[in-house]
Parts: sequence; structure tokens; C-alpha cells
Amino acid sequence: MKKLIFVFLILILGGCTSQKAYTDFDYSFARSGGRIPMYENLLITGNNVHYSFEGQGKDIKKNFTISTKVLRNIEHTLAENNFTRIQEDYKKIYDNVAVEINIKKGKNAGNKSDASLIMPKDQARWDEIVSAFQEVIDRNIKTES
Repeated sequence: MKKLIFVFLILILGGCTSQKAYTDFDYSFARSGGRIPMYENLLITGNNVHYSFEGQGKDIKKNFTISTKVLRNIEHTLAENNFTRIQEDYKKIYDNVAVEINIKKGKNAGNKSDASLIMPKDQARWDEIVSAFQEVIDRNIKTES
């Protein structure tokens, strides 16, 4: 009985630590939703990156590192485009693929999503920020056909 309890405790502790990659990050870029649901996550902690994609018949999980130059580029893009000043629209949109960006580090700390769209005056700045994260994905993840 003691062995069974010990095994059960190990399983619980193992399950709790496996979710740490999804909560302990400096920068988070997530894309999800759509008529055919897909889930994409890019989590950056320091120079370490955890990427996952699920949908369209694919299941990709990859860990890699990025240079300090790439991190500076992301931070510069956030600052240059006034990330914290971007306004979200409040219209409801369903079956749309939404992007959510969550920043926990630096002057640009905040959370924004285009799930209900971005105000038209801020759309170009939002697109620049999304492009900075998409560039990291495109450079480091080889898409499988």
C-alpha cells in the first residue's frame, strides 16, 4: 500500500512540473481557434524557447535557443510599436484564429489579444509585433508537409 501511495505521489508531482513550461515565461505568443481548431504556442524564457503546435494533422513540440540579438529585436519591436498602448476592439468574433501576446518582462509587460480584433488605428503596429514573433517561429521550425 505504501508503494502504491508513493507511485501516486510521484505521478502527481511529475504532472505538476510538466506544466511549468506553460506558466514560467518572459514572452508568450499563442495562436488558437478557427473552424478547424489549431493551437500554437511560443514561450520564451531567457534565451530558451518552447514551441508547440497542434492541429491540421500535425503535433509539433520543439525546444531551442535564440540569440540575445533576437531577444533585443523582440523587445525593440514591442517598444517601437507601443505594445501597451494598443487597444483591443470589443466586438465578438467567433470561429476566428486569434493571437494572444503576453509579456511578463520589461517596460512592455502586458497582455493583448486580437480575439475581438484590434482597433483600426493600432492594426499596423499590432501586425509588426506579431511579425516579430512569427519570424522566430519561421526561422526555427521547419514545417512538415
